[in-house]
Amino acid sequence: MSAGTPPIRETAGEHLLQDVLTASRNETVAAVLRRLRAVPPQSFAHVYVVDDIGRLLGQVPTGRLLAMPDDTPVGACAAAPPTAVDPATDQEHVASLAVDHSLEEVPVVSVEGRFLGVVPASALIDILRREHIEDMRRFVGVLKEDERATHALQVTPLRRLYERLPWLLVGLAGSVFATALMARYEHVLSANVAVAFFVPALVYLADAIGTQTEAAAVRYMSFRHPSLRSLLLGELATGFLIGSALAAVLFPLVYLIYGLQLAVAACVALVVAGTTATTTALLLPWLLYRLGIDPAFGSGPVSTIVQDVLSLLVYFWAVSLVAA
Repeated sequence: MSAGTPPIRETAGEHLLQDVLTASRNETVAAVLRRLRAVPPQSFAHVYVVDDIGRLLGQVPTGRLLAMPDDTPVGACAAAPPTAVDPATDQEHVASLAVDHSLEEVPVVSVEGRFLGVVPASALIDILRREHIEDMRRFVGVLKEDERATHALQVTPLRRLYERLPWLLVGLAGSVFATALMARYEHVLSANVAVAFFVPALVYLADAIGTQTEAAAVRYMSFRHPSLRSLLLGELATGFLIGSALAAVLFPLVYLIYGLQLAVAACVALVVAGTTATTTALLLPWLLYRLGIDPAFGSGPVSTIVQDVLSLLVYFWAVSLVAA
C-alpha cells in the first residue's frame, strides 16, 4: 500500500499502526532499549526484527528483552512471527486470527513481505465489537444499510401492514394446511383420542429447538464466520441428538400410560422434529437475506409454520404406521 493511498474499509490496512518498535537482526538488546526509552512508540508490546530491506524475520516480546544480557543480538532471541496478514485482508479474518492464536496484535506485511506495522489490540477489540453488532443486526433482519435498519418502525402503520401482512398470510395458509392435515387423520384421532394430547408438546418443542438454534448461531457467528455447510451439518447432528434425548425421556412415560404404539409414534416425531427444526431455523433467515429480503418479518412466521407442519406430518404418519 503506497503512501497517501487510503486503505480499503474493513481491512487490516484501515487499522494499521505503523509506529511500532523494529530492530535489525544484529542490533543489541541495549541499543533497542535505549531507543525505546528515548522515543517510545505507540505500540511496544513486541520488537519486530526485520532484514536490510524491511522484510519481517521474527519478533520478541519487549518484556523478554529486559531479562536478556545487554550485548545479546536481538535476532538471537527472536521467535518466528505468527501468521501475518496483508493490508487488504478482511478485518474479520484478522480478528479471528488473533483469537485463534492468542495474539495481542497482528503483524501486517506487504505482498513482497515487507513489514508495515501491526493491527493493535485496541483495534482488534473494536473490530470484534463492530462485527458482533453487525452480525446481530443481520441475523435479526437488519440489513447493512442504516436506513433499512430504522425503516421498519419509522414508517406509517399502513406501510407496516403492507410489509408484515404477506408473511402472516403465509403463516395463515400454513395453519390452514396444518388443520387440513389433522382433519385427514380424523380417523386416527377418533380411534384414539390420546393421539391429540401430544400435538401441543411436539409443536412447542419444535419451535423451542429452532429458537435455540437461532440464538446459538448468532453468538457463534459473532466471533467466527464458518461456511453455511459446516454450521448446517453441526446443527443437523445437534437437532438429531436433542430429539433423541427428549424421546428417550418421553418414551417410558408414554409407554406406561398410553401403550407402545403411541410411545413409538411420539418419539419418532420428536426426533424428526428436532432435526428439521434446527435446519429450518438456520436456513430460512440465511436464505431470505441472500435473496435481498428482510428476514425480520418473514423468518419467524414462515419457519414456525414449516416446523409445525413437518412435526405434525411425521407424527400422524408414524401413528398411522404403527397402528396398521
